Amino acid sequence: MDDLFNILYFIVLLIGSIIRVKYTRPYKRRSVNDDRKTVTDAILISLPGIGMFVLPFIFALTNWLGFANYQLPAGAGWIGVTLFVFMLWLLWQSHVDLGLNWTPTMQVMDDHTLITSGVYHYIRHPMYAAHLVWGIAQPLLLQNWIAGFSMIITSIPGLLYRIPREEQMMLEHFGEKYRSYLEKTYRIFPYLW
Repeated sequence: MDDLFNILYFIVLLIGSIIRVKYTRPYKRRSVNDDRKTVTDAILISLPGIGMFVLPFIFALTNWLGFANYQLPAGAGWIGVTLFVFMLWLLWQSHVDLGLNWTPTMQVMDDHTLITSGVYHYIRHPMYAAHLVWGIAQPLLLQNWIAGFSMIITSIPGLLYRIPREEQMMLEHFGEKYRSYLEKTYRIFPYLW
């Protein structure tokens, strides 16, 4: 069963990567109004790559991390698969709802509009929620203390750094409209945060 869950993990990784690449292409051809990228932001955005790509590949292709393996019942793996399916939908739907308003870095484009419909009607950061769901699902599939928990551990610092800065930038650009949106929505998970 472990091999099946490892394979399913890498299938989800491939699908998630395809979604991201598809929506990154149009972004590169647009003009930027406000660019707040920092070196810290670039480093923290890169960290999840270690958690979702590097350590899982090391785990799957070598026995270097074998000392940190653990065993869960098969049902836990299927819960992980279910979470991954939800995560893929949320990641895809977030991109669809944002359309050309998505930027991978701290930027506002010239024609940027505030999106408050679709999944954004309920939460302000559904892509970040998708990454956290990924981080929760990963240890259910990759049953290793290092590779399994690497996504959640590498994602949290960037989210804690970026979300307040991103919301401040949106307040500055959209003013009262964004302030009203803040009051009606949750950041990441409805009724939790």
